[in-house]
Amino acid sequence: MSFRTLFLLAIVSMPAIAEPIDPDDVRVIDGDTIRVYHAQPNVRLVGFNAPETRRAECDAEAELGARATRRLRDLIRAGHLDFIYVKCSCPEGTEGTFACNYGRDCGTLRSNGKDVGTILIEEGLAVPFVCGATHCPRTPSRLLKKTGSLD
Repeated sequence: MSFRTLFLLAIVSMPAIAEPIDPDDVRVIDGDTIRVYHAQPNVRLVGFNAPETRRAECDAEAELGARATRRLRDLIRAGHLDFIYVKCSCPEGTEGTFACNYGRDCGTLRSNGKDVGTILIEEGLAVPFVCGATHCPRTPSRLLKKTGSLD
């Protein structure tokens, strides 16, 4: 991991002024997307990318995506959650549209004070995915090596 990636992950993991949220107010869509307070739009959790479940490129990616989704669900069920909406990394004027995160909001979720993305990365269920102020890098088309683990 590069110094820049580690630095940006540290920023995402730093305590922020976040609101406690009840596990019943969070629904897991997949390993990096949730619905909060039973309302649309969904929220893309920032700082990491989990493997796909619905549009996986292979069975190994689908399985790893399912494991990431289950782990995020377990972290949420355990409680002690803090959630905060953050500004999405999209060109000005596009936030809230399909051109910006497919219309999703952006946010961070902490479990027992630790960013859930950091937990999933440490457990090999996600990879760092750090965006700039107005755009994100291309999403990796392949998150899995031939061994079935994340890059």
